[in-house]
Amino acid sequence: MSAPMVCVPGQRVARKDETIRPGPGTYKRNGFIYSSLAGSLQKQQEPDGKIKSKCYPFTMLPVLHPRFCKCAIMSVGKTPLKESFRGMIRKEDVRATEKDRVEMYKCFRPGDIVVARVLSLGDAQSYVLSTAENELGVVIATSEAGATMVPISWCKMQCPRTLMEEFRKVAKVQPEFIEYTPT
Repeated sequence: MSAPMVCVPGQRVARKDETIRPGPGTYKRNGFIYSSLAGSLQKQQEPDGKIKSKCYPFTMLPVLHPRFCKCAIMSVGKTPLKESFRGMIRKEDVRATEKDRVEMYKCFRPGDIVVARVLSLGDAQSYVLSTAENELGVVIATSEAGATMVPISWCKMQCPRTLMEEFRKVAKVQPEFIEYTPT
């Protein structure tokens, strides 16, 4: 397994041959493997001896506006960045369905940790991001009481101390990204 490198959408990351193949976050075209999102590229050896290229999305913190959410991209996958990048989630990129019914303050709050995919490099050198997939959205949120909230549905989180519920665009975290620490 090689050290992760930062890549952007459309970046050529390897030549496609018998020993290397694309994985999540990458695609093949004209004999090469390209990144399909901005994130951390990792090459991992499979049991059959082939190397699989995988790209893990950026993680960021939001700042709200009625039409968009500004974010500071703090890490790529599990790799923290030395300096943050600017990102923006537009109202129409929050969910895949019912885009016209999205209310930004019900999806994100300042201080939330969000997992998103990069759609493109937008204006003012800010990445345009999307949470329009089930596995993307808020992964960590803090309640007004200061407790880490628990997801109770795809659109709500609950404070374990006060049992108050708050709206969020909750990410369905995939098992391969969950790290368990001994208590």
